[in-house]
Amino acid sequence: MPQAALPSADDDLRLRQIALVAPALAPLEHQAREVFGLTPCHRDPSVAEFGLVNVLFAVGAQFLEIVAPTRDDAAGARQLARHGGPGGYMVITQCRHHPPYRARAAALGVRVVHAFERPEFVHMQLHPQDTGGTFLEIDEQRGPGADAPDGPWYPAGAHWPEMPPSRLDAIVGADIGCAAPVEVAARWATLTGCTRRDTPAGPALALADAVLRFVPQDPGVPDRLRGIAVVAREREPVFHAAARHGLARDGDSLIFAGLRIRLT
Repeated sequence: MPQAALPSADDDLRLRQIALVAPALAPLEHQAREVFGLTPCHRDPSVAEFGLVNVLFAVGAQFLEIVAPTRDDAAGARQLARHGGPGGYMVITQCRHHPPYRARAAALGVRVVHAFERPEFVHMQLHPQDTGGTFLEIDEQRGPGADAPDGPWYPAGAHWPEMPPSRLDAIVGADIGCAAPVEVAARWATLTGCTRRDTPAGPALALADAVLRFVPQDPGVPDRLRGIAVVAREREPVFHAAARHGLARDGDSLIFAGLRIRLT
């Protein structure tokens, strides 16, 4: 089957949201407020269908989402059990035109875990056993201003532009831990059309606004989203607040709910 043509990811595919999974929302919501100055902007009741509750925070015009399972058979609960605790869960991207990405996933035999199409939004979540690394989601926002860097984002509701500024300005990268980084990076590059680059840290893919790095995972540890890079408006207040709340620090990075957050 011929593969569908894709526009260059250098000007099409953007990192719009990062999700992590944890046993409960309240402790992490409190830490997110106190350490990063984030204010909850949305809670999506539709995730109850998947045995989850969630909360989203605006990081500039991108989003950090925390999900927690409400029942033992939820995928989030299985993820927590598989990894022995909280951590990275999903890389969620935005494209301008969805059909080529859906066609490419089908041509590669990548299973779709969940999908829907509405007048304002098209959603496609891909199976991590087929993509490798972690859950990858490719979505299209539709309507006025949809393609603007600060345009609307259906999963975050309507009120996020009203949130006060936080100590974080943008999410500019993600580190995806893999047993086979070169193979997983190649698969993601073929699936998304992103440009693959070799860096000192390993293979990486360039999105329009962020870099995805594929890094070695410890032997016997399942593939997982290990960390993100963020642009910090205020670094020292973040580090001081993190120390007060007992978050581990490693150089320019903090460990928040099992996710390494690197401040740039």
